Amino acid sequence: MDPILQSLLNGFPTLLLHFSVTMAMLGIGIWVYQLITPWDEIKLIRQGNSAAASSFAGAILGLAIPLAFCMATSVGLLDIILWGLVALVIQLLAFRLADLLLKDLPKRIEADEMGASILVIAVKLSVAFINAAAIAG
Repeated sequence: MDPILQSLLNGFPTLLLHFSVTMAMLGIGIWVYQLITPWDEIKLIRQGNSAAASSFAGAILGLAIPLAFCMATSVGLLDIILWGLVALVIQLLAFRLADLLLKDLPKRIEADEMGASILVIAVKLSVAFINAAAIAG
């Protein structure tokens, strides 16, 4: 059998496992984010609130970026899980701190104020890139 095809057949189950675990961690991170956010972003998004939608999108990307680096630099499944959990905790704490530091953020997001949303997206993504780089070492 061709070595490339054999490599694919041998590596594909590992890829599926790593991908599935990382996606599950992302889902858990999004769920926890929704619990700690002082507004109901899904409800606001369903009402057409663009600020809530962009803020939520920034949060999802902010959680996914360091998880992707965890998976890319891992030596195995346990490595992904442990560093992924560290990455999620750092991100969620940073998100919550940013929410607290930006005065009246919940009211501003609920009022569909894009300026506040853009600023919080920048904070979330900036922390995500720094977190990812630190994890990648």
